[in-house]
Amino acid sequence: MAFKNILIVGYGTMTGAMVEGWLNAGYSADRFEVYHPTRQEAAHGLQIHNSWPDTEFDAVLVGVKPQMLDDLADDLERLIGPRTVVISVLAGITLASLDARFPRAAGCVRFMPNLACAMNKSPNALIASGLDEENRFAVTELAADIGTAEWIEHENLFNLVTALAGSGPGFVYRFIDALASGAAELGLEPAQANRLAVAMVDGAGALAAASPHSPAELAQRVASPGGMTQKGLDVLDQDGALNHLVKECLTAARDRGEEMAELAAEKG
Repeated sequence: MAFKNILIVGYGTMTGAMVEGWLNAGYSADRFEVYHPTRQEAAHGLQIHNSWPDTEFDAVLVGVKPQMLDDLADDLERLIGPRTVVISVLAGITLASLDARFPRAAGCVRFMPNLACAMNKSPNALIASGLDEENRFAVTELAADIGTAEWIEHENLFNLVTALAGSGPGFVYRFIDALASGAAELGLEPAQANRLAVAMVDGAGALAAASPHSPAELAQRVASPGGMTQKGLDVLDQDGALNHLVKECLTAARDRGEEMAELAAEKG
């Protein structure tokens, strides 16, 4: 059962990218309406409400900043009946917090995409409470149509998954920039170094997605003993430096999500 009408509460970068992906997948723009108190128009001619609509929706996609949830929860709750699924892309907001604010909903979902959803290539993490089988299928379909759907079994892992799949593009972009910057410092023209780095990562990512080999195996297949690639890998691998740095990066992002969840619980 697909959701026939979806209200988007807040229309920022992430929810806009999700809509872009769904339209690319063949969804009709008239399946979406937007609530935003000040915005006058949205891409693709989506209908915008500056006050709360009185329509009943199959799903409500909440995309405001996490600290704004309490400011709108009471008004939003009045729109949510027993057939409405609440879908949250708010980092750090737990299912318990959503259930407490929207007790009449047909279920609450934490849905964590990244901006690649605009290109239908986002890994989408999902966890839910209260969903029946039909609504779970509908949520899975929403996620799969903008990338992949990954249901997470335990909510205590959700912030880690968000750090990996949601925040991860930021870390990858920083690494691409580091590759380009390093090459520029060694003599390449900066714009050319950037083009080469971006194109290299694009191809490497596509190969990793299509290959039966793990990324670790692919790295070894690229490297010849004593060759150029292996010499570079030796630097990254020395004393586990890269793995240690990335683990610290993920830990910091995960822990921030848990801090945000604690703050939201205190307010709720």
